[in-house]
Amino acid sequence: MNDAELKMLEAVMANPSYLRADRDLDFLAQPELRPIRMQLELLKPEMKMEELGVRSTIVLFGGARILEQAIAEKRVETLKAAAAKTPGDATLQRRVAQAEKLLAKSRYYEEAREFARIVSSSCQIEGVCDYVIVTGGGPGVMEAGNRGAADVAAMSVGLNITLPHEQAPNPYITPELCFLFRYFALRKMHFLLRAKALVVYPGGFGTLDELFETLTLRQTGKMQAIPIVLVGREYWERVIDFQFLADEGVIADEDLELIDFAETPEEVWGVIQKFHRLRG
Repeated sequence: MNDAELKMLEAVMANPSYLRADRDLDFLAQPELRPIRMQLELLKPEMKMEELGVRSTIVLFGGARILEQAIAEKRVETLKAAAAKTPGDATLQRRVAQAEKLLAKSRYYEEAREFARIVSSSCQIEGVCDYVIVTGGGPGVMEAGNRGAADVAAMSVGLNITLPHEQAPNPYITPELCFLFRYFALRKMHFLLRAKALVVYPGGFGTLDELFETLTLRQTGKMQAIPIVLVGREYWERVIDFQFLADEGVIADEDLELIDFAETPEEVWGVIQKFHRLRG
């Protein structure tokens, strides 16, 4: 092979079209390959959880902005100091008020952590992996859930997702069970495939989205029967007037039975145990 032929061959082999299809990331990212990407996002976590013996899960949702008390207190102090320097800044005053509201909710961080400790220490014994805690893998209440499992050397799952702003998984997730998703739909499917309960702490749009997705699937019989436990009745009844929906006739009275309220980690665990005990 002469020099000219060698250069031609090098050009051929350097072209992206010569990459094997499963190694061509640009090709796999094309819109036409969406069905393949979705199948991969279904299979990868499913196969890994099966490999590690994760038989059932408890899904824990809650606000990413609800932080542990010491961090929430520091944030309030920082904002108050900034607001004191510019007392006429209404935006800063608003941020102080919001930070104080979040500080008042910091107890949910420790409660979620304690709940995860209770469940994980009760249900992951001698290699059995039932009721494994699953969270969205981010900060706040999600971190608390994974942290509680880590406190007792138990496994937990984190289902992170690619977002426009940077998001990293919290450090308490079991490394082999930390997954990154592109598609919300596949992520939601993995939340509920093995779920034996949904526990929802106060949160915002993401938490509400996941709550109503689950309520709709339960209402329509599209998933297995699980308890849906809302922690903090005062918060949830202010955010969503479920009784009003029933009174207006847009949901049935029996749909209200899909929801339980609880205030403490022990109450939450009691609701879940009772639900499954009654169903054998």
